[in-house]
Amino acid sequence: MASGAVSPAFAYTIVYVRDVEKSAAFYAAAFGYTVRRLDQSHRWAELESGATTIAFTPLHQRETDGLSGEVQLPDAAAARGPVEVCFVYADVDAAYRRAVEHGAVPVSAPEQKPWGQKSGFVRDIDGNIVRIGSHVRE
Repeated sequence: MASGAVSPAFAYTIVYVRDVEKSAAFYAAAFGYTVRRLDQSHRWAELESGATTIAFTPLHQRETDGLSGEVQLPDAAAARGPVEVCFVYADVDAAYRRAVEHGAVPVSAPEQKPWGQKSGFVRDIDGNIVRIGSHVRE
């Protein structure tokens, strides 16, 4: 590696949503996060989530749509986008139940995987896939 090479740190996962305030409140209730910040314009929110920030911003923004293109959503309710978010819990079954009780749409109930992880899937209020899992046990 070259001297002075860039050393990145993963800082943000940004989720494009229909309603920033509603999505931040949903993630707080369904997945147990605390809303750290909701700006006055309600066009940006952040969750307390450890070293990496989970942020929400509207699907369409005049600031970025012209530069990087508009956000493209799956064209069918059963389709999934190219990214999923995974949250790790000590009690995957309880976390899955909590998410569903707070409005997440069940996709598949938690099950033990051959690679040593227990995981299940839900959709958030915008249709994004969220994996609720454990750490992989080797």
